[in-house]
Amino acid sequence: MARDLKLIRNIGIMAHIDAGKTTTSERILFYTGKTHKVGEVHEGAATMDWMVQEQERGITITSAATTTFWNYKDGTYQINVIDTPGHVDFTVEVERSLRVLDGAVATFCAVGGVEPQSETVWRQADKYNVPRIGYVNKMDRTGADFQGVCGQIKERLGANAVPVVLPIGAEDKFTGLVDLIYNQAIVYFDDKNVRDNFTLEEIPAAMQTEAAEARARLIEEVATVDESLMEKFFEDPDSITPDELLTAIRKATNRMKIVPMLCGSSFKNKGVQKLLDYIVAFLPSPVDIEAVVGTDPDTEKEVIRKPNETDPLCALAFKIATDPFVGRLAFIRVYSGKLDAGSYVLNSRSGKKERISRLYQMHANKQNPMEVVLAGDICGAVGFKDIRTGDTLCAENAPIVLESMTFPEPVIGLAVEPKTQKDLDKLGIALNKLSEEDPTFTVKTNEDTGQTVISGMGELHLEIIVDRLRREFGVEISQGAPQVNYKEALTKTVQHREVFKKQTGGRGKFADIIFELGPSEEGKAGLEFVDEVKGGNIPKEYIPAIQKGFASAMTNGALAGFPIDAIKVVLKDGSFHAVDSDSLSFEICARNGFRQAAPKAGSVIMEPIMAVEVVTPEENMGDIIGDLNKRRGQITGMESKGTARVVKAKVPLSEMFGYVTVLRTISSGRATSSMEFSNFDDLPANLAREIIEKSSGKFKELE
Repeated sequence: MARDLKLIRNIGIMAHIDAGKTTTSERILFYTGKTHKVGEVHEGAATMDWMVQEQERGITITSAATTTFWNYKDGTYQINVIDTPGHVDFTVEVERSLRVLDGAVATFCAVGGVEPQSETVWRQADKYNVPRIGYVNKMDRTGADFQGVCGQIKERLGANAVPVVLPIGAEDKFTGLVDLIYNQAIVYFDDKNVRDNFTLEEIPAAMQTEAAEARARLIEEVATVDESLMEKFFEDPDSITPDELLTAIRKATNRMKIVPMLCGSSFKNKGVQKLLDYIVAFLPSPVDIEAVVGTDPDTEKEVIRKPNETDPLCALAFKIATDPFVGRLAFIRVYSGKLDAGSYVLNSRSGKKERISRLYQMHANKQNPMEVVLAGDICGAVGFKDIRTGDTLCAENAPIVLESMTFPEPVIGLAVEPKTQKDLDKLGIALNKLSEEDPTFTVKTNEDTGQTVISGMGELHLEIIVDRLRREFGVEISQGAPQVNYKEALTKTVQHREVFKKQTGGRGKFADIIFELGPSEEGKAGLEFVDEVKGGNIPKEYIPAIQKGFASAMTNGALAGFPIDAIKVVLKDGSFHAVDSDSLSFEICARNGFRQAAPKAGSVIMEPIMAVEVVTPEENMGDIIGDLNKRRGQITGMESKGTARVVKAKVPLSEMFGYVTVLRTISSGRATSSMEFSNFDDLPANLAREIIEKSSGKFKELE
């Protein structure tokens, strides 16, 4: 089953919320013949937004995958499209999709331009070195400005945005495009159910000078990666053929030297066919991407897998979904080798063999069964007993671990409890499935109250989870008010001695340790444990128990029971009793020692700080800044965007609950805001005191 990997494109559509990603995906499905009728987001009928919650809200929550085909020049290209969410609460969906994509289409609103979430997804694409093309959508909207958006991309994102088309007209007069590569005009006519809704014409006389200048600029930019083109450019720019230009743009795009910019109005069916042509022409195939690099789990040496069928299997599970018909469905990108339905693979995280019972080619939430999936493809697989997002799957005789994905920690929690005993068991199963699907969603049980606390990336994230519990899993729950996920941290190093003695009839318990406790070095997470005990004062077999004691104590800080991310413990000395000492005694001793020493080590409570951006009419700016100041916000910047003003601030999450409603009131519904997690910072002493008082008496010495 040989096939040409050069004819495959694995692409994602990424953007700020409301830039029209899903509408663009829908048009791609229509023009490639995947759907026969155009599905609209605002009518709740989009194919890619298949969840009930997505259709109701008109937003994308999960990244949907689909496979479609496009005829370009002399070949039929397979395009695997992933439509990612734009809302910051679902940033993990974007992160894990970009990890496995070869190229991306960054979509921008012609009016809004570069918005906060555009910056976030752009940085994520930079992190994974994903080449991209830009698509400025909504050219039919009032205030549309293609060149303005290209300028913002250069300025804000530091990317070399180079137009390969120019719009003919704008706003309600947007009628078509000038293709700078072929030097021709594409004029669209309004018939939304016809696939060839355009004619090719001469460039309008009024635009010929502008088009010639833009083409010269385009050639100049791409000539830097192609010397022969550079020579032609200086000798006779008109002799450069479209094919030469396409080859050079492709090279420059894949080396991330330029971002070719296109524009259109997906909703009005203008510009999507040209976008498909240039997705195929400019974005890389699996062959253009260098071989993936991983490590051999046995030898820790670097291993390389090339994108072909002869190398051993190497694949990455980038998303887990619960499908009502097939059960647990893993989305997999195959980097090398081939994957057969019914075959066994090794999961290098768990070290266990797994049998893949069925393979599917994905189309949103429908599946077409496949017998084999080859290198360079994306598919869905069923049959795993134990699989998590970011697991590497490989051939049993050639193990490899790909760099796993890191996910942000949840910053907001919500207590939930089932309404009836019958719902109790269902709740456990449902929460387990949802946390498997989404690495930024966690579930914990509060030891003191026995409550189940679910945590996520924002209010909308938790709202969707609760909604899914009710609808998908049929669990009726009561919920508390949202709570902030605070943390604790140590600020200085102290030395402490802890002795644990307990005498009951018969054998007692004894442990004695002297240790230093303090913050770990910058950038290190978890427990940094150093054993400096000399002369066998504490037998070696008890050292792991001491380490375990400190590690378990980190889940409940000494001030108010919030987790601690990073500490350093240096075990200096201690003593033991030949009869009464055992591993458990030393573990308890370490936990008690941490409780006693942490307050002396300058324990502080840390709160999550959000980066907030508000776009507002000028007349409401004073009120909005005043309101942010009241919320302990720090204004970090102000700028103009067209007639509106943009206010940027850092504000504690605890002050931002229900902010959208207040903002609507202040601005009569004209201002919009977006926020994302920025960092953790010290909680002011008076607020920390309140929190500590609420949780006082929470911890007792361990018996």
